[in-house]
Amino acid sequence: MIKIIINEQQSGRISSFEMKGHADFAEHGKDLVCAGASAVSFGAVNAVIALTGITPDIHQGSDGGYLKVEFPVTEKDDEIQLIVKAMIVSLQTIEQDYGQHIKLIFNR
Repeated sequence: MIKIIINEQQSGRISSFEMKGHADFAEHGKDLVCAGASAVSFGAVNAVIALTGITPDIHQGSDGGYLKVEFPVTEKDDEIQLIVKAMIVSLQTIEQDYGQHIKLIFNR
């Protein structure tokens, strides 16, 4: 199962997210849940960089089963937060259909 831990401050600001594990929905290369979660998360991180010019602190595992992204507070924080919250909505949509393979956990 892919677990996505979202660290949210009392203000609602997302300070970081961490994805770990494998969906095990299908064999490697044909796993729709993994592909969807990866596309959404990496797309959001790439959008943050491309659209705001801010590069968050990114940590990846060597086997592809781990990603942690920490968002610094900057003058572009509102833009970053919108992108990150859109990512969360997309991941929740995947979770609705494939909840046995992907789980979002909010630390508030």
